Amino acid sequence: MLEALVCPQTHGPLTFDPARQELVSRAAHLAFPVRDGIPIMLLSEARALD
Repeated sequence: MLEALVCPQTHGPLTFDPARQELVSRAAHLAFPVRDGIPIMLLSEARALD
C-alpha cells in the first residue's frame, strides 16, 4: 500500500520508518505518524525532521 501513498506537500515518495511508526518524506523533511496501522497524512500532524 505504501506505493499508493505520496507526500501531501510534495506529492513525492514516502519511506516507512518501522522504529518510529512514521512515513517519511525526505523531500519535504516531514514525518507522518502511523497510528493503529492508519497513516495520518495531515500536514498539521506531521513532525519536522532535523
